[in-house]
Amino acid sequence: QVQLVESGGGLVQAGGSLRLSCAASGRTFTSYNMGWFRQAPGKEREFVAGITWNGSGVYYADSVKGRFTISGDNARNTVYLQMDNLKSEDTAVYYCAADADFRPFSIVTTPSFWDYWGQGTQVTVST
Repeated sequence: QVQLVESGGGLVQAGGSLRLSCAASGRTFTSYNMGWFRQAPGKEREFVAGITWNGSGVYYADSVKGRFTISGDNARNTVYLQMDNLKSEDTAVYYCAADADFRPFSIVTTPSFWDYWGQGTQVTVST
């Protein structure tokens, strides 16, 4: 089992920045791809960003490219999501997720393929 705990959410003005953290514990997750998803009220959960377990690839949704950066620190079992130039449409609950299947060269963007989830952290962008 893997436990994921997100932190770093909050209220920020449009154009501002936030950094989300996801701390993993339990079974080692060094071979798991890690990702961030978000869910706004009345909408389906959507892929935001992902990073392969070996760091060979990072992937982003078109809506956040150039503004968000995903990174990982295996020594600390932590994944980060740096969010810059935030927009009102970024308002959502953000979830960290881990994919236990061995995919060294790709990221699956469909939520149902991901095996472990954090409890979520709220990000609210005001205009």
